Amino acid sequence: MTVETKPSNVNDSNQETEPDQVLDDEVNKNPPVKKKTSSCTGLKAFLAALSFSYFSKALSGTIMKSSITQIERRFDLTSSTAGFIDGSFEMGNLLVIAFVSYFGAKLHRPKVIAVGCLTMALGSFLSALPHFFMGYYKYETASHTTSSDNLTSSINPCSLHQDVNDSMLEVSQSGCEKEPSSNMWIYILLGNMLRGIGETPITPLGISYLDDFAKEENVPVYVACLHTIAMLGPIFGFLLGSLCAKLYVDIGFVDPGSITITPQDSRWVGAWWLGFLIGGASSLLSAIPFCFLPKSLKKPEEANNDKTSCGLLENTSAMGNKLRPAKPKPKKLSAMMKDFCTSLKKVLSNRMYFTLLCASLLQFSSFIGFLTYKPKYMEQQYGQSTSKSNFLIGVTSLPPVGIGIFLGGLIMKKYKMGIVGATKFSFAMSFLSYAVSFLHFFVGCDNYVVAGMTVSYEGVKPIPYNENSVFSECNSHCHCASNVWDPVCGDNGITYASACLAGCESSVGHGKNMVFHNCTCLQLSSSWTGNNSATLGQCPKSEDCSRMFIYYTVIQVIGGFCYALGGTPAYTIMFKCVQPQLRALAVGLYTLILRMLGGIPAPVYFGAVIDKTCLKWGSTSCGQRGACRLYDSNAHRYVFLGLAAVLRGPSFLIAIIFYILVKKHFQNKNSKTIENGREDVSMNKEDNCKVKERLPGASDAENESSI
Repeated sequence: MTVETKPSNVNDSNQETEPDQVLDDEVNKNPPVKKKTSSCTGLKAFLAALSFSYFSKALSGTIMKSSITQIERRFDLTSSTAGFIDGSFEMGNLLVIAFVSYFGAKLHRPKVIAVGCLTMALGSFLSALPHFFMGYYKYETASHTTSSDNLTSSINPCSLHQDVNDSMLEVSQSGCEKEPSSNMWIYILLGNMLRGIGETPITPLGISYLDDFAKEENVPVYVACLHTIAMLGPIFGFLLGSLCAKLYVDIGFVDPGSITITPQDSRWVGAWWLGFLIGGASSLLSAIPFCFLPKSLKKPEEANNDKTSCGLLENTSAMGNKLRPAKPKPKKLSAMMKDFCTSLKKVLSNRMYFTLLCASLLQFSSFIGFLTYKPKYMEQQYGQSTSKSNFLIGVTSLPPVGIGIFLGGLIMKKYKMGIVGATKFSFAMSFLSYAVSFLHFFVGCDNYVVAGMTVSYEGVKPIPYNENSVFSECNSHCHCASNVWDPVCGDNGITYASACLAGCESSVGHGKNMVFHNCTCLQLSSSWTGNNSATLGQCPKSEDCSRMFIYYTVIQVIGGFCYALGGTPAYTIMFKCVQPQLRALAVGLYTLILRMLGGIPAPVYFGAVIDKTCLKWGSTSCGQRGACRLYDSNAHRYVFLGLAAVLRGPSFLIAIIFYILVKKHFQNKNSKTIENGREDVSMNKEDNCKVKERLPGASDAENESSI
């Protein structure tokens, strides 16, 4: 009996101490120091790789934005068509983003991101490809540019145009059908679309990876760091775009002395293709680190402790299952699709998420349309070159935005903002930026003074848009072509569409240094008594316009900083609106809808309304309408800024509704402390553990109640 009793007592004591022994063994097997070091090292490596991929995708996207004007001129496109090309990036996202966001989270996320970076590189290289298959760029110009150096010392633009205009038109028409470059812009569209496909997995899979393996309080800081480093991409992108815009498109193949236009000219095309090659190389390099990162990392120490404390409240067998989970069986495709549809329904039926999505859509549409044509606006409104516009955007506008994004993350962490506090802060900063943006309407410049288009040939009376005419008695004896845009600046400060339309009868010099004399139309200006000569190029805008441009830059800096300050809180709001297991899908769906309904159409309809303000269209070699050469500055300002303001206005009304929903949901009696961004601590640990266990396989009603 004694022998039989002892084993029984021993077994009983073992049964009583088994949970503690199992816990001790589990702690001894995985010391906290090793866990923390391994997880921290892997997380830092992933964060560094993800940051560089963010930089690369932002760099490539900015190169496209900074080159849109160059592409428009090179391929003789309207602004709406150029906007359609720019929107093809979102089309690529639209094709795969929902499925990548959902199914990609179940795969090896770092390797999926690596494949995306490689695809981005291929898209950038494809966008640059048309340059190497097209002929040299031929800008529209008067026939005097074809003369040799020895014959340009005594040319009569007026009589010369009479003799060769008809023959030149016949030659251009005969070579029309043989021109292979008319549809080469399709390759840019396809390359931009391919780049959009490659960019798809980076944000949803990268953010969800950080959210899974980083401490909760560190996620806002990591997101802020990512967006701050990503801001370096646009800065370098616009600076690179500025450098490329200074270089002539056919650099190395065309004699610079034979070019009669300058970077300030509306016909100038820079080396747009060079930026795509550099952006593609950067994307290619960003793919390498992800090939060596693990599929998953160890959970942070705090998460393991929570799991251990939860296990103490359960029986021995349940605890053993948690410590040694069984390998899940792979799901069938039909089951995955059913699960996907169920998850999609949960996300879209979330009223807070849906309201936030609507407000963000209006904000994003305004932002993307404004950013796409911002360089063009600076060129046409303030007389800046494409190169200088890109440079100033990169130097003055983007650094305050990057600083604002980073400070927003720090402020959110310091004051422990939850969803209610983040909503108030983000709304306040966005509205302040919106109010500041209205100052842009008061810092515009007047139109270029162009004879027959914006003012009369006398230079004193503005001409209505529907009554402009480039012909006058002073140039009636020249029989000039009305569709030629080769502007000259008269000594009286008035721009003429061509030397022929200025009535110039002689010229001296060649190339950019050509000067025209005896211009009869300059004599019509009653206030002018000087020389009747003109030089190539448009006359610059007034000194008052230069002062207005400084005001515009200051307003941009202030407004951009305020808007970015609430950017990180606004981005993290979305994570708090949905269940943890649906966050990757929520981010992907959020990005999908914004790109589909905002990113694709916004550049097109912004470009369409800008086209309506064009005063002078260029001509292709076939005599068809090309890119716009001159805009009505006043109409351009009111249409461009007004459309952006009209889109943003209603978003603040929707934001108020969102705030009411958030406050009602997160400040009820059962979840008062969720505002600090944590689980409800009023629940005891046992209930908390049960909720965590129930979420993955819970019913729809249970999951919705646990948001």
